[in-house]
Amino acid sequence: MSKTVKRGYFPNDEKEFYGEAIPKLYRAGCDLYYLINQGYQIKGASVFIGNHYLLSERQRLALVRTIAAKEDINIRKNKEIITGLEGSTIHIDGFNTIITLEVAFSGSPLFQCMDGTIRDLAGLRGTYRLIDKTDLAIAQIGKVLEENKIRKAVFYLDAPVSNSGKLKERIQQLLRTFHFEVQVNNINNVDSVLKTLDHVVTSDAIILDKCRSWFNLTKVIIEQALGDYPYIDFIQTPECKE
Repeated sequence: MSKTVKRGYFPNDEKEFYGEAIPKLYRAGCDLYYLINQGYQIKGASVFIGNHYLLSERQRLALVRTIAAKEDINIRKNKEIITGLEGSTIHIDGFNTIITLEVAFSGSPLFQCMDGTIRDLAGLRGTYRLIDKTDLAIAQIGKVLEENKIRKAVFYLDAPVSNSGKLKERIQQLLRTFHFEVQVNNINNVDSVLKTLDHVVTSDAIILDKCRSWFNLTKVIIEQALGDYPYIDFIQTPECKE
């Protein structure tokens, strides 16, 4: 395991996501939000907006991950669980959640999206390795879930991803002292399973649109552990065209 790794960080991030880049990103976000609410598909609209504003590939990816149509935002918000987790079983999108927390503890760019979720640009293309922030991420998950007095936490890991077995072992090892049951499933169809469940923890838009309910665990953990995180905040963006 590497001693110091900044998950989700690229050398150009300081230029592309901070300082003078922020107003341009927000303007581009406003325009993309307007277009998709007029019925344009986000893929084509994001290409048009990205070309217009001369955005980098990572900036374009950030817009696609953060901007959503008003109807989709409302659907997700209406299913969000704010309180009342005591005695419940929580279903956690393992890589999705842990990677975002690793990004947070690395101090890399994070986005507060229109639907209220926290998303990153780290990506997962079949490869993953545990880093020095992994244990901290898992421990913070356990801490917040225990504070909420849940009964059981079920983690779902994508079996084809490298080191999913090692991550499973690490989760089981670090959470065995907490006062809730822990189950870790390495499966091939994480998204399709989570879509059918309630009390889901993920920022995956496809899952959020289909699941019965969800809890914004990642945001709660970051607020408790890191305080006022310097998100690139797109929650403010809908007002720009309304």
